[in-house]
Amino acid sequence: MNNVADRPRVLLVDDNEAIRTVLSLALEDGFHITTAASVNEALHWIDTEHFDVLLSDLHMPGAGDGLTVVSAMRHTNPRAATLVFTGYPALTEAKDAILLQADQILVKPMDISALIASIHENLEKAGRRVPANTERVATILERETSATIASWLVRVEAESELMVVPLAAEQRTSFLSKLLGELVDRLRVPRELGTKHVSEAAVAHGRIRHSQGYSLPMIIEESRILQVSIFETLKKNLTTVDFSLLLSDVMTIADECDSQLKQAVVSFAAETAGRSD
Repeated sequence: MNNVADRPRVLLVDDNEAIRTVLSLALEDGFHITTAASVNEALHWIDTEHFDVLLSDLHMPGAGDGLTVVSAMRHTNPRAATLVFTGYPALTEAKDAILLQADQILVKPMDISALIASIHENLEKAGRRVPANTERVATILERETSATIASWLVRVEAESELMVVPLAAEQRTSFLSKLLGELVDRLRVPRELGTKHVSEAAVAHGRIRHSQGYSLPMIIEESRILQVSIFETLKKNLTTVDFSLLLSDVMTIADECDSQLKQAVVSFAAETAGRSD
């Protein structure tokens, strides 16, 4: 039996007490085991202790909770081996995204000898891993502003509803760089969700679209396409995005886009009311 101090340190995360107990007993001869019953408890351990291995359930109780823990470990200790386990074998659609963060996906029930072998194999690989360079969502969106706008324009031009108003590409996209710039600024200096903040670009956008002959449904459709284009940009950069902050950044994106849309609609409606007077 190895000296306890020399054993690899494993953080075992699962909200099921029976699974934590069984796995702890099965692994305690070869590893130093610390357990966590929740995401918050796991994040506390990751922030305060060093671990060689993370072994986490993927669903606790939310479908993506395990990835939150994995992302935190990757951010704090990128050389740790990370394994996630799940009771749902049908993960083909999500597998590639999961493996961008975790080293291996294991399916319950797990054979203990195979699990131990997997841990040692991934420990060996982790020791040779070069930590990946990660980027904040704000950095990615700022760098990819032109590509996001180009993607948005392609989608818009495929919508007959929006093409009823003939505009040059420059006229159609003129507001986007400022809207995206405001979004990047908010991601870098977060505000509480729902905080009221004037978007000069959105207000101007509503007035301009009114003068160009748009309707309110057209403005709403443009906003929907913008969010799709933003998330498509992030999807293309999943290999570098900082997953530890991705959830909060995505929530901020949705909140800011909705706020900008509301202000554009209010500005548009004010122009309509002014003309009717």
